[in-house]
Amino acid sequence: MLTPAFDLSQDADFLTVAIRVPYARVSEFDVYFEGVDFKFYAKPYFLRRVLGASEVSEEGVEDDDDEFDWEIEQSPYEEVPESALNPNCRYGFGNLRSGVFQRLQDELSDVIDIKDPDFTSAAERRQKRLAAELAKFDPDHYLADFMEDEAVKQVLEYNPWWTDLYSEMMTSLEKGQEEENFAALVSFSEEEKYQLRKFVNKSYLLDKRAHRQVYYSLIDILLAYCYETRVTEGERNVESAWNIRKLSPTLCWFETWTNVHEILVSFGRRVLCYPLYRHFKLVMKAYRDTIKILQLGKGAVLKCLLDIHKIFQENDPAYILNDLYISDYCVWIQKAKSKKLAALAESLKKASLTKAQLGLELEELEAAAFLVQEEETTSKAGVHSTSRQQTPASSSETSGSEESESSASPETEESESEQEEPGGGESETEHSLFGPFVEESSMALLLNDGGMCRSTTFLGSDDGRGQPLASPRASRASGPLIQELGEQLETSVQISEPKDSAAGQQGSVLERESRKTPED
Repeated sequence: MLTPAFDLSQDADFLTVAIRVPYARVSEFDVYFEGVDFKFYAKPYFLRRVLGASEVSEEGVEDDDDEFDWEIEQSPYEEVPESALNPNCRYGFGNLRSGVFQRLQDELSDVIDIKDPDFTSAAERRQKRLAAELAKFDPDHYLADFMEDEAVKQVLEYNPWWTDLYSEMMTSLEKGQEEENFAALVSFSEEEKYQLRKFVNKSYLLDKRAHRQVYYSLIDILLAYCYETRVTEGERNVESAWNIRKLSPTLCWFETWTNVHEILVSFGRRVLCYPLYRHFKLVMKAYRDTIKILQLGKGAVLKCLLDIHKIFQENDPAYILNDLYISDYCVWIQKAKSKKLAALAESLKKASLTKAQLGLELEELEAAAFLVQEEETTSKAGVHSTSRQQTPASSSETSGSEESESSASPETEESESEQEEPGGGESETEHSLFGPFVEESSMALLLNDGGMCRSTTFLGSDDGRGQPLASPRASRASGPLIQELGEQLETSVQISEPKDSAAGQQGSVLERESRKTPED
């Protein structure tokens, strides 16, 4: 708790306590007084005063019988004069503030990232900021959003409130309408009008350098606001204040700028380091949204600033940023010249940003991710091809056997083709019996000129297709297999002679009993 600066004055009727609490919410404070005890609390300030004198015994020792006061003795806070502060350690709107955080560092540790801003120069702030961003950058998080960007695509398709206004403005420009009429495009709600009435009307004496800083910081704040509006699709949540101040180095590091490009670089780095959605397309989308808002004029800019002010005011302790920046921006923008805002929009429009300029090696990470993805795809394709080639042994044997029959027994094929079966019963029986036999044994049954059956095994390779393979195993197995086949056959096999045989034998049918064993 901080002890605020206060003054006491008294007359015959009243005791007046004047308390200075510049960083407290006026609407939220507690005052308690009873007898001579007075207490005041307005976060982060606390003041307790007793207007009575303490009683001391004659010996100079406190009376043990008196009630012991357990309250901590407080002393008024005395601000350090500005002459004792570093002139390079200034911040706030137009860099007009200093000395604010000497006693508020613990209270505002969740609001700003910089430690001891009253004693840290602008150059030191930037150096520490860049180091913090490098330490925070997570390649895995970035690649996850880069490779699986369904959620990012959804927020990219969202159209915020300024999109329709910008389209309407461009349509009016095409019709030759004057720019002075564009101010009527932006309207304010009753709540926003009430916000405006609460601001104190004042003027700002800014030199050329401070004036430039005000415009540059405005770009930085609007970029953060555009990102927040898009990812939440206009629905504010408890993280909205955090998103805006975290993505704006102006608000969380009290950064100062020298050109537009370094603002874009800083914003891009922070988008890829801190929020939930970390995608470069979101950086470029916020960049284009900011250009649209600036081209719409100071009415659209004021509407954005009022929304930011409301978000910060409802978040504890982010409201301190309203006192340092946003409240002054809401007053100043109403008197800003439209031509300067238009020039600022053109300057931002001419700027460019690439992934390589962010200094996070994004292109190298993406190339490595694509390489790994390609290797995984190739590996999966190889496994799939191998599994297709590894068919059951019976299928491969059947295929080899069928190829052997078609190439090595033309006489049998011709005989079967010429044979006419009116009912088809015998052919079905033949197919059902010969099929399993051929599949299992990988052999072909041939009839020699004498009508005797014999079994041969053929090579399955392309080089040896149609060549009989002498195998002891095949010779030994042929006898029992043919015998088994003969036992199953109840009819005789009728085979026609080839077409080129003798005329006397053409059309004759050779009957053979199936129980005869083939020649070895």
